[in-house]
Amino acid sequence: MRKNNKELKIAVIGTGYFSKYHFDAWKRLNVELVGICSLNFKEAKTIAESHKNCKFFSDYVDMIKSTKPDLIDMIVPPNEQLKIIREISKFGVNIVCQKPLTNSITEGRKVLKIVKKSKIRFIVHENFRFQPWHIQIKKMLKQKLIGTPFQISFKMRPGDGQGRNAYMNRQPYFQKMERFLIHETGIHFIDLYRYFFGEIKSVTSFLFRLNKHIKGEDSGIVFFEFKNGVKGLFDANRLSDHIAQDKRLTIGDLFLEGSKGTIRLDGDGNIYYRKFLSNNEKKVKYNWFKRGFAGDSVYAFQKNLLNRIRDNKIIANEIDEYLKNIEIEEAIYKSNLVKKTIDI
Repeated sequence: MRKNNKELKIAVIGTGYFSKYHFDAWKRLNVELVGICSLNFKEAKTIAESHKNCKFFSDYVDMIKSTKPDLIDMIVPPNEQLKIIREISKFGVNIVCQKPLTNSITEGRKVLKIVKKSKIRFIVHENFRFQPWHIQIKKMLKQKLIGTPFQISFKMRPGDGQGRNAYMNRQPYFQKMERFLIHETGIHFIDLYRYFFGEIKSVTSFLFRLNKHIKGEDSGIVFFEFKNGVKGLFDANRLSDHIAQDKRLTIGDLFLEGSKGTIRLDGDGNIYYRKFLSNNEKKVKYNWFKRGFAGDSVYAFQKNLLNRIRDNKIIANEIDEYLKNIEIEEAIYKSNLVKKTIDI
Protein backbone atom coordinates (compact mmCIF):
# COMPACT_ATOMS: atom_id res chain seq x y z
CA MET A 1 0.00 0.00 0.00
CA ARG A 2 1.23 3.46 -0.90
CA LYS A 3 2.34 5.52 2.12
CA ASN A 4 2.41 9.27 2.41
CA ASN A 5 5.51 11.06 3.71
CA LYS A 6 4.24 11.16 7.28
CA GLU A 7 3.82 7.38 7.35
CA LEU A 8 7.46 6.75 6.42
CA LYS A 9 9.64 6.80 9.51
CA ILE A 10 13.18 7.99 8.86
CA ALA A 11 16.22 7.94 11.13
CA VAL A 12 19.56 9.63 10.43
CA ILE A 13 23.12 8.63 11.32
CA GLY A 14 25.57 11.53 11.21
CA THR A 15 25.48 15.26 11.88
CA GLY A 16 28.53 16.44 9.95
CA TYR A 17 28.84 19.39 7.58
CA PHE A 18 26.66 18.07 4.73
CA SER A 19 23.92 16.72 6.99
CA LYS A 20 22.30 20.16 7.25
CA TYR A 21 21.09 19.82 3.66
CA HIS A 22 19.55 16.41 4.41
CA PHE A 23 17.77 17.62 7.55
CA ASP A 24 16.43 20.70 5.76
CA ALA A 25 15.07 18.55 2.93
CA TRP A 26 13.46 15.97 5.25
CA LYS A 27 11.73 18.77 7.17
CA ARG A 28 10.39 20.39 4.01
CA LEU A 29 9.25 17.00 2.69
CA ASN A 30 7.17 16.61 5.87
CA VAL A 31 8.55 13.19 6.78
CA GLU A 32 8.41 11.69 10.25
CA LEU A 33 12.00 12.02 11.44
CA VAL A 34 12.07 9.66 14.41
CA GLY A 35 15.74 9.58 15.42
CA ILE A 36 19.15 11.20 15.00
CA CYS A 37 22.38 9.47 15.99
CA SER A 38 25.77 11.13 16.27
CA LEU A 39 29.02 10.84 18.16
CA ASN A 40 28.44 14.53 18.83
CA PHE A 41 25.61 13.96 21.30
CA LYS A 42 25.05 17.68 21.91
CA GLU A 43 24.62 18.33 18.20
CA ALA A 44 22.26 15.38 17.78
CA LYS A 45 20.15 16.74 20.66
CA THR A 46 20.02 20.24 19.15
CA ILE A 47 18.94 18.98 15.72
CA ALA A 48 16.42 16.52 17.16
CA GLU A 49 14.78 19.28 19.15
CA SER A 50 14.11 21.18 15.93
CA HIS A 51 12.03 18.24 14.64
CA LYS A 52 8.76 17.24 16.27
CA ASN A 53 8.85 14.01 18.30
CA CYS A 54 12.41 13.20 17.19
CA LYS A 55 14.74 11.39 19.61
CA PHE A 56 18.53 11.62 19.76
CA PHE A 57 21.07 8.85 20.32
CA SER A 58 24.78 8.15 20.51
CA ASP A 59 24.33 4.50 19.43
CA TYR A 60 22.63 3.71 16.12
CA VAL A 61 21.64 0.17 17.17
CA ASP A 62 19.79 1.62 20.15
CA MET A 63 18.18 4.14 17.80
CA ILE A 64 16.92 1.46 15.41
CA LYS A 65 15.55 -0.71 18.23
CA SER A 66 13.82 2.27 19.83
CA THR A 67 12.39 4.01 16.76
CA LYS A 68 11.88 1.14 14.26
CA PRO A 69 12.45 3.30 11.15
CA ASP A 70 11.50 2.38 7.58
CA LEU A 71 14.61 4.09 6.19
CA ILE A 72 18.06 4.97 7.55
CA ASP A 73 19.82 8.01 6.08
CA MET A 74 23.58 7.47 6.54
CA ILE A 75 25.64 10.67 6.36
CA VAL A 76 29.03 9.36 7.49
CA PRO A 77 32.56 9.25 5.97
CA PRO A 78 33.45 6.18 3.85
CA ASN A 79 35.75 4.64 6.47
CA GLU A 80 32.80 4.00 8.80
CA GLN A 81 30.20 2.85 6.30
CA LEU A 82 30.78 -0.89 5.85
CA LYS A 83 30.68 -1.61 9.59
CA ILE A 84 27.47 0.39 10.04
CA ILE A 85 25.79 -1.16 6.98
CA ARG A 86 26.47 -4.66 8.34
CA GLU A 87 24.74 -3.80 11.60
CA ILE A 88 21.77 -2.00 10.02
CA SER A 89 21.13 -4.88 7.60
CA LYS A 90 20.39 -7.20 10.53
CA PHE A 91 17.24 -5.17 11.20
CA GLY A 92 15.96 -5.31 7.60
CA VAL A 93 15.84 -1.52 7.27
CA ASN A 94 16.28 0.19 3.89
CA ILE A 95 19.33 2.47 3.61
CA VAL A 96 20.27 5.61 1.72
CA CYS A 97 24.00 6.32 2.04
CA GLN A 98 26.01 9.43 1.21
CA LYS A 99 28.79 9.07 -1.34
CA PRO A 100 31.59 8.25 -1.61
CA LEU A 101 30.48 4.67 -1.00
CA THR A 102 33.07 2.89 1.19
CA ASN A 103 36.77 2.94 0.26
CA SER A 104 37.05 0.59 -2.73
CA ILE A 105 35.27 -1.60 -5.25
CA THR A 106 36.05 -4.58 -2.98
CA GLU A 107 34.16 -3.01 -0.09
CA GLY A 108 31.40 -1.90 -2.46
CA ARG A 109 30.87 -5.50 -3.56
CA LYS A 110 30.70 -6.55 0.08
CA VAL A 111 27.89 -4.03 0.54
CA LEU A 112 26.06 -5.57 -2.42
CA LYS A 113 26.32 -9.05 -0.87
CA ILE A 114 25.00 -7.74 2.45
CA VAL A 115 22.09 -6.03 0.72
CA LYS A 116 21.18 -9.10 -1.33
CA LYS A 117 21.33 -11.36 1.70
CA SER A 118 19.20 -9.10 3.89
CA LYS A 119 16.80 -8.22 1.02
CA ILE A 120 16.82 -4.52 1.80
CA ARG A 121 16.96 -1.59 -0.62
CA PHE A 122 20.22 0.35 -0.65
CA ILE A 123 20.52 3.67 -2.49
CA VAL A 124 23.57 5.89 -2.81
CA HIS A 125 22.85 9.58 -2.26
CA GLU A 126 24.13 11.00 -5.56
CA ASN A 127 22.57 14.42 -6.19
CA PHE A 128 24.48 15.85 -9.16
CA ARG A 129 22.06 14.36 -11.68
CA PHE A 130 19.31 16.12 -9.70
CA GLN A 131 20.89 19.56 -10.05
CA PRO A 132 18.45 21.67 -12.11
CA TRP A 133 20.98 22.70 -14.78
CA HIS A 134 21.88 19.06 -15.44
CA ILE A 135 18.21 18.10 -15.64
CA GLN A 136 17.67 20.91 -18.17
CA ILE A 137 20.69 19.83 -20.22
CA LYS A 138 19.37 16.25 -20.24
CA LYS A 139 16.08 17.57 -21.65
CA MET A 140 17.97 19.44 -24.38
CA LEU A 141 19.87 16.29 -25.29
CA LYS A 142 16.61 14.35 -25.56
CA GLN A 143 15.30 17.10 -27.85
CA LYS A 144 18.44 16.60 -30.00
CA LEU A 145 19.14 20.35 -30.00
CA ILE A 146 22.83 19.73 -30.66
CA GLY A 147 22.14 16.91 -33.12
CA THR A 148 24.57 14.03 -32.86
CA PRO A 149 26.64 14.63 -29.72
CA PHE A 150 30.41 14.58 -30.20
CA GLN A 151 31.90 15.28 -26.82
CA ILE A 152 31.40 16.57 -23.31
CA SER A 153 33.95 18.38 -21.17
CA PHE A 154 33.83 19.73 -17.64
CA LYS A 155 36.43 22.05 -16.12
CA MET A 156 36.12 21.62 -12.37
CA ARG A 157 37.56 24.63 -10.54
CA PRO A 158 36.08 25.08 -7.01
CA GLY A 159 39.15 26.94 -5.72
CA ASP A 160 38.90 25.43 -2.24
CA GLY A 161 42.08 23.35 -2.15
CA GLN A 162 44.96 25.73 -1.47
CA GLY A 163 47.22 25.80 1.57
CA ARG A 164 47.58 24.05 4.88
CA ASN A 165 43.96 24.68 5.91
CA ALA A 166 42.29 23.43 2.74
CA TYR A 167 38.87 21.84 3.46
CA MET A 168 39.32 22.22 7.23
CA ASN A 169 36.29 24.49 7.69
CA ARG A 170 33.92 21.97 6.06
CA GLN A 171 35.16 18.40 5.82
CA PRO A 172 38.62 18.06 7.39
CA TYR A 173 38.80 14.34 6.68
CA PHE A 174 39.33 15.31 3.02
CA GLN A 175 42.96 16.02 3.88
CA LYS A 176 43.57 12.43 4.97
CA MET A 177 41.89 10.61 2.08
CA GLU A 178 44.47 8.63 0.12
CA ARG A 179 42.14 8.65 -2.87
CA PHE A 180 40.58 12.09 -3.03
CA LEU A 181 39.82 13.89 -6.29
CA ILE A 182 38.20 10.98 -8.12
CA HIS A 183 36.85 9.02 -5.15
CA GLU A 184 35.29 12.01 -3.41
CA THR A 185 34.37 14.37 -6.25
CA GLY A 186 35.07 12.81 -9.64
CA ILE A 187 32.55 10.08 -8.83
CA HIS A 188 29.83 12.73 -9.26
CA PHE A 189 30.89 13.27 -12.86
CA ILE A 190 31.21 9.58 -13.62
CA ASP A 191 27.55 9.27 -12.64
CA LEU A 192 26.59 12.49 -14.44
CA TYR A 193 28.32 11.47 -17.67
CA ARG A 194 26.54 8.11 -17.59
CA TYR A 195 23.25 9.96 -16.96
CA PHE A 196 23.85 11.99 -20.12
CA PHE A 197 25.34 9.39 -22.47
CA GLY A 198 25.03 5.88 -21.08
CA GLU A 199 27.75 3.33 -20.53
CA ILE A 200 31.46 4.09 -20.65
CA LYS A 201 33.75 1.91 -22.76
CA SER A 202 37.21 3.00 -21.57
CA VAL A 203 39.11 5.57 -19.50
CA THR A 204 42.55 7.16 -19.61
CA SER A 205 43.73 9.24 -16.68
CA PHE A 206 46.55 11.38 -15.36
CA LEU A 207 46.25 12.30 -11.67
CA PHE A 208 48.39 14.64 -9.55
CA ARG A 209 48.73 16.08 -6.07
CA LEU A 210 49.36 19.84 -6.01
CA ASN A 211 48.77 20.63 -2.33
CA LYS A 212 51.52 18.98 -0.26
CA HIS A 213 49.42 19.27 2.90
CA ILE A 214 46.95 16.57 1.85
CA LYS A 215 47.40 12.84 1.15
CA GLY A 216 45.43 12.28 -2.02
CA GLU A 217 45.35 13.63 -5.56
CA ASP A 218 43.67 17.01 -6.06
CA SER A 219 44.01 17.57 -9.80
CA GLY A 220 43.86 15.49 -12.93
CA ILE A 221 42.70 14.84 -16.47
CA VAL A 222 40.42 11.92 -17.33
CA PHE A 223 39.40 10.94 -20.87
CA PHE A 224 36.24 8.87 -21.36
CA GLU A 225 35.08 6.94 -24.39
CA PHE A 226 31.41 6.00 -24.32
CA LYS A 227 29.98 2.91 -25.97
CA ASN A 228 27.91 5.14 -28.25
CA GLY A 229 31.08 6.86 -29.55
CA VAL A 230 30.80 10.10 -27.58
CA LYS A 231 34.06 11.32 -26.03
CA GLY A 232 34.33 12.92 -22.60
CA LEU A 233 36.86 15.02 -20.71
CA PHE A 234 36.99 15.67 -16.97
CA ASP A 235 39.57 18.38 -16.34
CA ALA A 236 39.81 18.96 -12.59
CA ASN A 237 41.87 21.16 -10.32
CA ARG A 238 40.64 21.92 -6.81
CA LEU A 239 43.22 24.69 -6.27
CA SER A 240 42.14 26.91 -9.19
CA ASP A 241 38.80 28.72 -9.37
CA HIS A 242 36.36 29.85 -12.04
CA ILE A 243 34.05 32.81 -12.63
CA ALA A 244 31.02 32.45 -10.32
CA GLN A 245 29.27 34.31 -7.53
CA ASP A 246 29.32 31.04 -5.60
CA LYS A 247 32.35 28.95 -6.60
CA ARG A 248 30.66 25.80 -5.22
CA LEU A 249 27.35 26.14 -7.08
CA THR A 250 28.28 24.26 -10.26
CA ILE A 251 32.00 23.96 -9.23
CA GLY A 252 33.02 24.55 -12.83
CA ASP A 253 32.02 25.00 -16.46
CA LEU A 254 30.51 22.41 -18.78
CA PHE A 255 30.58 22.20 -22.58
CA LEU A 256 28.57 19.85 -24.81
CA GLU A 257 29.30 19.83 -28.53
CA GLY A 258 27.38 18.18 -31.35
CA SER A 259 26.66 18.27 -35.06
CA LYS A 260 24.00 20.99 -34.73
CA GLY A 261 25.38 23.15 -31.95
CA THR A 262 26.87 23.62 -28.50
CA ILE A 263 25.52 23.78 -24.93
CA ARG A 264 27.48 25.66 -22.28
CA LEU A 265 26.91 25.80 -18.51
CA ASP A 266 28.65 28.53 -16.52
CA GLY A 267 29.48 28.87 -12.84
CA ASP A 268 26.26 30.71 -11.99
CA GLY A 269 23.97 28.01 -13.33
CA ASN A 270 23.31 29.80 -16.63
CA ILE A 271 22.88 27.60 -19.70
CA TYR A 272 23.66 28.86 -23.19
CA TYR A 273 22.90 27.32 -26.58
CA ARG A 274 24.63 28.18 -29.84
CA LYS A 275 23.65 26.77 -33.22
CA PHE A 276 26.34 25.38 -35.47
CA LEU A 277 27.98 28.12 -37.62
CA SER A 278 26.33 30.85 -35.54
CA ASN A 279 28.32 33.40 -33.54
CA ASN A 280 25.37 34.16 -31.26
CA GLU A 281 24.88 32.34 -27.99
CA LYS A 282 21.35 32.34 -26.57
CA LYS A 283 20.61 32.06 -22.88
CA VAL A 284 18.25 29.19 -22.10
CA LYS A 285 15.31 30.01 -19.85
CA TYR A 286 14.55 27.47 -17.13
CA ASN A 287 13.48 27.62 -13.50
CA TRP A 288 15.53 26.80 -10.45
CA PHE A 289 15.86 28.08 -6.91
CA LYS A 290 18.85 29.25 -4.88
CA ARG A 291 18.05 27.14 -1.88
CA GLY A 292 19.73 24.23 -0.13
CA PHE A 293 22.68 22.64 -1.92
CA ALA A 294 23.43 23.36 -5.61
CA GLY A 295 20.00 24.36 -6.89
CA ASP A 296 18.19 22.43 -4.16
CA SER A 297 19.43 19.12 -5.56
CA VAL A 298 19.46 17.35 -2.17
CA TYR A 299 15.76 18.14 -1.77
CA ALA A 300 15.09 16.97 -5.35
CA PHE A 301 16.98 13.72 -4.74
CA GLN A 302 15.19 13.00 -1.45
CA LYS A 303 11.79 13.83 -2.92
CA ASN A 304 12.42 11.44 -5.80
CA LEU A 305 13.62 8.81 -3.32
CA LEU A 306 10.44 9.01 -1.26
CA ASN A 307 8.19 8.86 -4.32
CA ARG A 308 10.00 5.81 -5.67
CA ILE A 309 9.98 3.98 -2.35
CA ARG A 310 6.26 4.62 -1.89
CA ASP A 311 5.49 3.36 -5.41
CA ASN A 312 7.98 0.47 -5.13
CA LYS A 313 9.82 1.63 -8.24
CA ILE A 314 13.50 1.44 -9.18
CA ILE A 315 15.48 4.35 -7.73
CA ALA A 316 18.43 6.04 -9.44
CA ASN A 317 21.70 4.68 -8.00
CA GLU A 318 20.50 1.63 -6.16
CA ILE A 319 23.53 -0.44 -5.22
CA ASP A 320 23.43 -2.81 -8.24
CA GLU A 321 23.60 0.11 -10.68
CA TYR A 322 25.87 2.33 -8.63
CA LEU A 323 28.66 -0.25 -8.47
CA LYS A 324 29.26 0.48 -12.15
CA ASN A 325 30.36 3.99 -11.13
CA ILE A 326 32.85 2.55 -8.65
CA GLU A 327 34.19 0.10 -11.25
CA ILE A 328 34.84 3.07 -13.54
CA GLU A 329 36.49 4.94 -10.65
CA GLU A 330 38.73 1.92 -10.04
CA ALA A 331 39.67 1.85 -13.74
CA ILE A 332 40.63 5.55 -13.56
CA TYR A 333 43.04 4.91 -10.70
CA LYS A 334 44.45 1.86 -12.49
CA SER A 335 44.96 3.86 -15.70
CA ASN A 336 46.91 6.50 -13.81
CA LEU A 337 49.05 3.81 -12.18
CA VAL A 338 49.93 1.83 -15.32
CA LYS A 339 49.84 4.83 -17.70
CA LYS A 340 47.51 3.07 -20.13
CA THR A 341 43.93 3.19 -21.35
CA ILE A 342 41.75 0.81 -19.36
CA ASP A 343 38.70 -0.88 -20.85
CA ILE A 344 35.70 -1.11 -18.55
